[in-house]
Amino acid sequence: MSARSAEVGAAASLVLLTLGAGQFLMTLDSSVMNVSMATVADDLDTPITGIQTAITMYTLVMATLMITGGKIGSNIGRRRAFAIGCVIYAIGSFITGLAQNLATLLIGWSLLEGIGAALIMPAIVSLVAGNFEAKDRPRAYGLIAAAGAIAVALGPLIGGAATTYFSWRWVFFSESVIVAIILLLSRRIAEAPVESKKPLDFVGTLLSVMGLGLAVFGVLRTSEWGWINPKTGGPALFGLSPSFWLIIGGSIIVWLFFLWEQRVLANGKEPLVRADIFAFRQLNGGLIMFFFQFLLQSGVFFVIPLFLSVVLELSAIDTGIRLMPLSIALLLAAVAIPKVWPEVSPRRVVRAGVILMLLGILALLSGIDLYSTAAVVAVPLALLGLGMGALASQLGSVTVSAVPDERSGEVGGLQNTATNLGASLGTALAGSVLIAVLTGSLIAGIQANDQVPASVQDQAGVELATGVPFLSDTDLRSAMSDAGASTAVTNAVVMENQAARIQGMDAALGVLALIAVASLLFTSRMPEVQPGSLEATQVAA
Repeated sequence: MSARSAEVGAAASLVLLTLGAGQFLMTLDSSVMNVSMATVADDLDTPITGIQTAITMYTLVMATLMITGGKIGSNIGRRRAFAIGCVIYAIGSFITGLAQNLATLLIGWSLLEGIGAALIMPAIVSLVAGNFEAKDRPRAYGLIAAAGAIAVALGPLIGGAATTYFSWRWVFFSESVIVAIILLLSRRIAEAPVESKKPLDFVGTLLSVMGLGLAVFGVLRTSEWGWINPKTGGPALFGLSPSFWLIIGGSIIVWLFFLWEQRVLANGKEPLVRADIFAFRQLNGGLIMFFFQFLLQSGVFFVIPLFLSVVLELSAIDTGIRLMPLSIALLLAAVAIPKVWPEVSPRRVVRAGVILMLLGILALLSGIDLYSTAAVVAVPLALLGLGMGALASQLGSVTVSAVPDERSGEVGGLQNTATNLGASLGTALAGSVLIAVLTGSLIAGIQANDQVPASVQDQAGVELATGVPFLSDTDLRSAMSDAGASTAVTNAVVMENQAARIQGMDAALGVLALIAVASLLFTSRMPEVQPGSLEATQVAA
């Protein structure tokens, strides 16, 4: 290798490291906050529902602003948008670390970090396209996606260690420092020239934020309100769940958004999203598969930590360690596939990735029972990691290569919107199915158990109808003791809860398995030929 080639390779590696670090941090926060919720709530003197609201708002801000963030990057330059996003994100992280109440947490984490992420993540997609040749993009996108997925897996370990030995605040202070380093390194990233600056479509922005915001918020609240029928004791509007009306209303506003965008284009102005971008079959296929990948990924990441931390009562650190097979397998697949098979068919790799994820879910479904240990998740997680890594190695390149490079900002916004929608729906769907089955199974089990007095059976049927919390044996025994239950009744209820928890997790995993099978139907939209390969060049010629 010549000195010039080595220099180019080192520069490319530095760019990839910078963008990958950005993707890692953008994804890390939610998983850290999830494992630190109880401690954060105590420190801020707020109920746990307050922290859950902050998590919901963070997801909401990101999901609603991704399209706008991509368009801003197209107008002012992707590297500049990346840098501005880093500054906003670092300020938000520092404010979060200093937070003494819920309001400050909402401003620092949910709002500022969410806005920063909405500028950074679409820019990352465009900057990869602008800094790597088409033949090198599958590997680059694979590593970027792997960085995000690994952050999800390592979040519980990092959050658990920080909360246990230091403070959750140090995670956010450290993020501010890391973002400052990323900002410094970003000067080495090549900027694609901005061909023309056009006014931002403010009406389109408002409609997209409102439409996506209402729909995503409705999905996120389904665990408390229900999907269509309102939960017992919960709010209702015309006899239906508020979530149902929010999702319907949001969908209608999104439809109005696209009508408005067509009008803007017809008047010779610049829309937020050009509808003709969806005419690219390959792009549609990539966005759909991104949606399914993150739906399945977030659903599994909802179930497995519950099994490890609640059913088996492992610490946050031990839970994070048990998730390591997924991180290792994901990174190996994301790096190895583009390197070993640079001209492999994306369609075959994506299909193989979905099948591997399906096998991992089925292995969990068959392996988790009343007598399972933590070791039961190792092989399923490795299969899931290989599948996720396979998808990560292809989807980013597939979506961006479907359109001219100057439209990569639009693709970045749409791609991150699809991933956030998938992640929101996956968590909500897995959670609602799990809790619904857990509730029904536990009530039925208690009412059929001869060791539970009739008075307790009747009381359980009334009090648990609104939804059963996913409790560990220790927490349940403590609650039963506080309620004055006898040892025999407590043991009987704990036994029924153990069985109901497994049924709930099995139901959630079963639904995810069916969705994985359904997603295979859309893999035909993936190209047969690798973008940037010799064969693709010959076909284009």
